[in-house]
Amino acid sequence: MLDIKKTNILLAMAGAAVLMAGTPVLAQDTAAPAATTAATAPAATDAAAAPAATTTEAAPAAGEEAAAEGGGNKLTPAKMFMEADIVVKVVMIGLLLASVFTWVILLIKLFEFGALNRSTDRFLEAFRQTRTIADMRRVATSEEFEGNPLADMAAAATDEVELSRQAGLSVTGDHRDSALMRAQAAVSAVQSGLAKRLSGGQQFMASVGSTGPFIGLFGTVYGVMNSFIGIANTNTTNLASVAPGISEALLATGIGLFAAIPAVIFYNYFNTRIAAYGTRSDGFNAELMNAVSRNLDKGA
Repeated sequence: MLDIKKTNILLAMAGAAVLMAGTPVLAQDTAAPAATTAATAPAATDAAAAPAATTTEAAPAAGEEAAAEGGGNKLTPAKMFMEADIVVKVVMIGLLLASVFTWVILLIKLFEFGALNRSTDRFLEAFRQTRTIADMRRVATSEEFEGNPLADMAAAATDEVELSRQAGLSVTGDHRDSALMRAQAAVSAVQSGLAKRLSGGQQFMASVGSTGPFIGLFGTVYGVMNSFIGIANTNTTNLASVAPGISEALLATGIGLFAAIPAVIFYNYFNTRIAAYGTRSDGFNAELMNAVSRNLDKGA
């Protein structure tokens, strides 16, 4: 009986040893699939990341290509002009020509007024050194002062006195006032045409200044109308499809303002200079009549 109990105890101990030895083996077998799964997961992640990286790299390339295409289609004033409708082109060309003529008139009148003032200064210096009506007439009719308005006024007054003398009329004594009145009338006739002589080109600049913006606006209205017609025909409201046409139309208004603004400025500037020279001629008119009257009283 005792041997049987010992045998059972030994068998139990052997079984327990076997169970304890088998447990790590099972744990190791169970962990192997988990390790395999964990090793496979990064590989799958890398495989999935590779197309994403390729897509990310392709995106900038596509963006650069689109930017390059956009740069090639960039709108410039020259391109807008070339692609504009024929009516808008005619408006733009007309306004540009008007602007060119305005600047040409500016340069011409600047030189004209500069030469006129220098000639007038020399004439007044020579005129104030004269002592007789004959001397005044000689200075006024000299080639040096030909075309000068003040010289023409002096020539008109002295010619009238000389014509009265040649006609046998008395220009002194009781007839002095009559001679002065005739001389004054001759000077006034010359002076009345002074503003017209100096205002050459002013009418053109006034017309450009007043009508330039409206002509440009006509081109804009026509161009915008064509753009909306294009929207109706294509049944699209995409701004990119109509923006070039509207930009071309607005360019016409811009050119109209570009032509009109300098024209208005130059018109006002030369009006001021014409008025200043008119004031100078009024002063010379009084000086001339005093000189003629003085010489008539002297019998010269």
